[in-house]
Amino acid sequence: MTQPEFWISIGSTYSYLTVSRLPAIEETTGIRFDWRPFSVREIMIEMDNIPFATKPVKAAYMWRDIDRRAKMHGLSPVLPAPYPLKEFDLANRIAVLGRAEGWARDYIAATYKLWFEKGLEAGGPENLTRALARIGQDHNRIIARAMSDDIETAYRAATTEARQRGIFGAPSFVIDGELFWGDDRLEDALSWFRETLHHTS
Repeated sequence: MTQPEFWISIGSTYSYLTVSRLPAIEETTGIRFDWRPFSVREIMIEMDNIPFATKPVKAAYMWRDIDRRAKMHGLSPVLPAPYPLKEFDLANRIAVLGRAEGWARDYIAATYKLWFEKGLEAGGPENLTRALARIGQDHNRIIARAMSDDIETAYRAATTEARQRGIFGAPSFVIDGELFWGDDRLEDALSWFRETLHHTS
């Protein structure tokens, strides 16, 4: 039984809901996801799927929907949050570096909290300064490493793997090859994991 995966692209608005509640779910259930940062933007551009930025009616619904779902989970975002991100790739390259070094989960949670609850755009200077300080990482070292060729290669490889796995949006969850898309499928993914684990044990 492989580890369940959480495919996350910082810049995905609905991922705020997942990022805000998954760590507590992992703690409560003992089920640890592999947090997999990638570029959902690259895949969506290839698919000619630009969901909200140029569609004001759909965007208005998105923010209202996130607000409703956030309240269901006891979250307090300040909406609309800055969107789309100007430094989308930098935010995600840092997450790729964090996965390699073991602090991606903490960084992603911190950057989303600052983005959605303090209005500090993920990938922007103030968000990064605060998020990295909050998780005890040296800002200058992280930025330099995130801009390196090897992290760019790892970022592209993660996006290629997501594409090959049939992932087309974020948040997505993969359980033993089974794909679940959207924050509202997190509970389904957990149920599938438990059921699969039961049948293989």
